[in-house]
This record gives sequence, structure tokens and C-alpha cells, in this order.
Amino acid sequence: MTGFKNFILRGNLVELAVAFIMAGAFAAVVTATVGVIMDLIGKLGGVPDFSEYLWHGISVGAWLTAVISFLVISAVVYFFIVTPYTKAKELYFPSEEPGTPEDVKLLQEIRDLLASQQGRPTP
Repeated sequence: MTGFKNFILRGNLVELAVAFIMAGAFAAVVTATVGVIMDLIGKLGGVPDFSEYLWHGISVGAWLTAVISFLVISAVVYFFIVTPYTKAKELYFPSEEPGTPEDVKLLQEIRDLLASQQGRPTP
């Protein structure tokens, strides 16, 4: 039983499971949003599905629909998820100011102390 407990509590298993579940739920939201946008494109162009489109006898409609869907999905993810997330993250969790990390400062102090004990000038 201890081995099983260690397996469950080790690493980020729970976080990974939550991320997987949330990704599935989030995919439904993105798919629905893309459906709405594709319907709007269909209202402008006649049909939201270009599967029947032929170009000089070559069936490129399915490819065209896939490309447009990809571009719409990319735009939805970027403008409705990535951009607001980035702004909220910076607002609530501002990035640290650039500078020397504390552990590097400590190592530099140790280096300088050792150099001064040996009679060498510090860098």
C-alpha cells in the first residue's frame, strides 16, 4: 500500500490529471466558438463548409475548410485565451525585476570572501 501511495503522491500526477480534464472541457468551448465564427463566415460567403469546392477539377474544399478552421481556432485561442491570461498573470503575479538572483549573489559573496582570505583582489 505504501508503494501505491508514493506513486499517487509523487510528481505532478494530480496536476496533470486536472490539466487533462480541463483541456477536454476547454476544447468544447473552443470548438463551439469556432462553430459560431464559421457560421458567421458562412453568412458572408454563403456556406461555412467548403467541402464541395472544386478548383479546376481538383477537390480542395476539405483542405480549405481545414485551413480556415485552423486559422479561426488559432485566433480564438490567442485573442480570447493567451492575451487575457498574459495580462491577468502580469497584473496579479508581476514578474520579478531583472537582477542577480539571491543564490548567485550568495555565491559571489562566498567567492569574494575566499579571494580576500587568500590575499587576491576581488573581481
